[in-house]
Amino acid sequence: MLWSMGATNERGKSVVSEEFASVSIDQLRGKRVVVMGLGSFGGGVGVVRFLAGHGAATRISDTRTREQLAASVALLDDIDNIDWRLGEQDASHFEDADLVVINPAVRPDHPLLRQLIDRGVPLTTEMNLFWQLNRGRVVAVTGSNGKSTTTALIHALLEAGCRRCWLGGNIGGSLLPIVDQIEPSDDVVLELSSFQLERLNGLRARPDIAVVTNFAPNHLDWHGTLEAYAAAKQSILRWQTAADWAVLNANDEMVSAWPGEAGRVAFGAGGGNVNTGEVKSQPGNASWLNGNTIRCHIDGHNACVSLTGFRLRGRHNQENALAAVAAATIAGVDSASIERGLSQFEPLPHRLQLIGEFNGRFFYNDSIATTPESAIAALNAFDEPIVLLAGGYDKQVDLSRFAAAIGARVKAAALLGTTGPRLAERLGRCPSPPTYRVAASFRDAVCWAIDRSTPGDVVLLSPGCASYDWFQSFEDRGRQFIAIVRELANTLAVPADD
Repeated sequence: MLWSMGATNERGKSVVSEEFASVSIDQLRGKRVVVMGLGSFGGGVGVVRFLAGHGAATRISDTRTREQLAASVALLDDIDNIDWRLGEQDASHFEDADLVVINPAVRPDHPLLRQLIDRGVPLTTEMNLFWQLNRGRVVAVTGSNGKSTTTALIHALLEAGCRRCWLGGNIGGSLLPIVDQIEPSDDVVLELSSFQLERLNGLRARPDIAVVTNFAPNHLDWHGTLEAYAAAKQSILRWQTAADWAVLNANDEMVSAWPGEAGRVAFGAGGGNVNTGEVKSQPGNASWLNGNTIRCHIDGHNACVSLTGFRLRGRHNQENALAAVAAATIAGVDSASIERGLSQFEPLPHRLQLIGEFNGRFFYNDSIATTPESAIAALNAFDEPIVLLAGGYDKQVDLSRFAAAIGARVKAAALLGTTGPRLAERLGRCPSPPTYRVAASFRDAVCWAIDRSTPGDVVLLSPGCASYDWFQSFEDRGRQFIAIVRELANTLAVPADD
């Protein structure tokens, strides 16, 4: 085992920002705590259950209505003492607050947030609370693309090594209500967004192992500038010491140059010196691809793992595996267990998920692709002709490379949502543009894509944009795609031979 046990008791105890406070459980009983944004992804539900369970007088303030939050509200039906303030949000919801727990989606420039800071009201988040109370060793994963798959892979490899481990953060449910079950010898694998990291920075949050998959422009509508987004992501390395580890993408020039005090492991697949193991950023500690084998060398510890049984398509997923193998090796998992974990790993929903084959067409749901880079990676995972569904909510990122990739790799493209017209305008400038159409609705887009497909084609939902214009979430978008495809499958199905 390569990681140090010395960091465990010091993690997250020092506060460097007066805006995000250190909170103890003893301080919660009888206190008025407002949850600012219940949300739809479980963190808000988890923190409400935690607060109510520790005697806090809990209020939920959200601009969305009870009907819009029905799924989250239903998970709190058994708690009686919640003060619900839904459908609007104003200063009166926070006047008597002793503590405010902020949903990750609340922007830093939110006017009510500024008022709370000016009044000196203590602020925290679900993840900040968890970090302060967690006793386990943390493997934290961030990146612009691939972080969910990498997080799940690391968790699977640790489990294959018979480790007692927990999965949380942006993937899975909130771990906060069960934080007291996590022992100091347990491993906690967390997927962390830039929103969460920006606020964890105030706690000097220090992962035992930090993994950064890559970096590309994203969430500029929230952070404001690329520099602010990068600074938030770099929080994952900022407070580490020489006792910790950082697993960084050697093929990403920006990430490999990020500063930090932790021991560094470079991973990379394809091109340059990476395939020979001579990773330029850190030749001593590296995880690289040699044919269909992952080789990993870290401080004299070596792993050699075959990818023969690995079922995820695309070079980007090979890179995710390289990062996961490095993290598992640092944690002390042996090569045989890592190889078994890779071969048993099931692809996550909405991530190049094969829905099925109907009359020779292969339907893939990659709704998680909310950035141009992740959608381009999906296009590069296929040699077959592609009929693509792309576009969605506008996060103010440059779509020119995505449009160029569509023009070069795609047979036909159904364009969705707010960015559909922008993509159409850019495709119109391509020397030999594919057939494309700005769809009036999602069903219209799926039907049109199926009509343009022929046997041997891949029909791929990989939007390259967020989902919030037409859908509640990327999961909602993926589920709708699966439902429409399966509904229409009968029109394409070939009768079975007698």
